[in-house]
Amino acid sequence: MVDGKTAIRPAPALLPALGAMTALQALVALALFAPGVVAPRAHIEIWQLSMFSCAVFAVGIPASFWGGGFIARLGSLRIASLCAAAIVVGMALASLGSSIALLAAGLCLGLAMGPETPASAALLARLVTAERRAFVFSVRQTGNQIGAVCGSLALPAIAISLGPAWCYALVGVCALLAILLFEWLRPAYTDKIIPPPKLDLRARLALVAADRRIATLALASMPFSAMQVSLNTVFVTLGTRELGLSHIEAGMALACAQAGGLVGRLGWGYLAMRLDASRAVLVVIGLGMAFCATLLGLNGVSLGRSGQFVVAALFGLTASGWNGVFIAEIARLAPQDRIGETTGAVLTASYAGLLAAPAVVSIVDGVASLGAAFFALACLALGGTLALFWGSHDTADK
Repeated sequence: MVDGKTAIRPAPALLPALGAMTALQALVALALFAPGVVAPRAHIEIWQLSMFSCAVFAVGIPASFWGGGFIARLGSLRIASLCAAAIVVGMALASLGSSIALLAAGLCLGLAMGPETPASAALLARLVTAERRAFVFSVRQTGNQIGAVCGSLALPAIAISLGPAWCYALVGVCALLAILLFEWLRPAYTDKIIPPPKLDLRARLALVAADRRIATLALASMPFSAMQVSLNTVFVTLGTRELGLSHIEAGMALACAQAGGLVGRLGWGYLAMRLDASRAVLVVIGLGMAFCATLLGLNGVSLGRSGQFVVAALFGLTASGWNGVFIAEIARLAPQDRIGETTGAVLTASYAGLLAAPAVVSIVDGVASLGAAFFALACLALGGTLALFWGSHDTADK
């Protein structure tokens, strides 16, 4: 086993690894963002985008669950190269323009989305001190916002001026350059240890179930993920339909939420590092997202424009800012030679929340309203927060 005390590499080696793994997440986010951004120009229908997303998660969930074993054998940076290669293939397929090609692209991108976070966790956890772990992991998680912002700024202009195929080509070129970076860095970060034995399904599930603290992290991640994806996908509709906002104003409010998410990923990580209390920070985040979702869902129209924008920013601060502290807490609790496998197993629960969220929102919206759907998500998030609080009282040694 290699930990912070036995690692022979100097501390500055953290920075290239952190940069590479942040770039990997940004690249994955950019690729996942691309079809939705070019949809109006490429005449991609909503049902096709839904099919694409389902394909991504259908592959991403098992890829995350089982990817830890490959990480232990191939190394995190080789996995990063394979994720980038999957993006190249996915973008090439998406550029063909047909529904079947878009479905195949989603399946390929699932192979990139699933293992990238466990690979990053396994690499960074052995390069960072315990005191800095929460902040470093939060910095890494800003890759999602970086990719989304770059995609929202660059891809629409390219789609309009050159055509959708050039958007996919640009993402593919970025992925090829990333492969060169990952392979250049890989020799410096190759473990000189024998990979641990393979784990079967029962053993992987036991990594989560054996420690109540990890199990409650997995449980809480489902409603937290559902809240995050709902904020990103249906908040504009909530704003225009029930909050009295124009389309442009609703988009501006969502931009405030995304900015809050970026600040949150760094701010919460720094706070957790300073206080050495990642789980307590997660409890505060859970309470915050539940409060914001309830306020906007049940009484958002009475807040006024300024109030809605402020609450949207606070909503993003919590619902989009929890990921880095969450991953850092998994890395802290996991067996240090099984960080990749444990992270992948816990993230399987998170991705299940991403899959379930559209169904929950659609059902509640159908029988009540979209505001009621956000209130339902708030109740679920509150339940996940209580689970975190309950799990914090398990102080048994791992």
